[in-house]
Amino acid sequence: MYKVQKNESLSELLDLLASNIGCLTNPKKLADSFNSIVKGKLTRDTVQKYLSYFEDAFLIEKAVRFDIKGKNYINYPLKYYFSDLGLRNARLNFRQIEKTHLMENVVFNELLIRGFNVDVGVVPVRRMDDEGNRTRAQLEIDFVCNKGSKRFYIQSAYALPSEKKIRQEIEPFINVDDAFKKIVVVGNECRIHRDEQGITTMSIFDFLLNKDSLEL
Repeated sequence: MYKVQKNESLSELLDLLASNIGCLTNPKKLADSFNSIVKGKLTRDTVQKYLSYFEDAFLIEKAVRFDIKGKNYINYPLKYYFSDLGLRNARLNFRQIEKTHLMENVVFNELLIRGFNVDVGVVPVRRMDDEGNRTRAQLEIDFVCNKGSKRFYIQSAYALPSEKKIRQEIEPFINVDDAFKKIVVVGNECRIHRDEQGITTMSIFDFLLNKDSLEL
């Protein structure tokens, strides 16, 4: 049994997490945000401890970043998702219903249910800036899903309203030089299709309703 001396702070920290599902963060950043918003005095170590309590209680799950090219894990920053979105929404009194973040959380939970180990993918790239200088950047793949010898790369994109947004979602895929399947899950109804680059697009409905959807 955990001995929590600051029950109110524990509750307020959970609300802060609920407001920021799927955002990159770390214990220090959460402590700074908490102390700024709530005017409290939570230390990094206390936040780390409270996060472990939430995980032990199956309220939240964390996704650690994985460098796909370097094949190593990056401990911070990481992402937190709620195990039960109904509880998350109820804690916030059904405010902050951002469909983009909620769908990402739904996809994450479904992947865990299907038995995948789920990480956040990092793809280091080199780019040319407007002045012709080469710069480094990190592209993100929402989910790198592993189960046995299987791996899938998945982007959760509630809407793809423009060519620019489409390019933004698939750019990380194009910079991954392996043959594992790459999938974009979208929020609207659409037929499952694969483009000339081998990237599959499917609706959230097909993804959720067909347990073999990743194999299609």
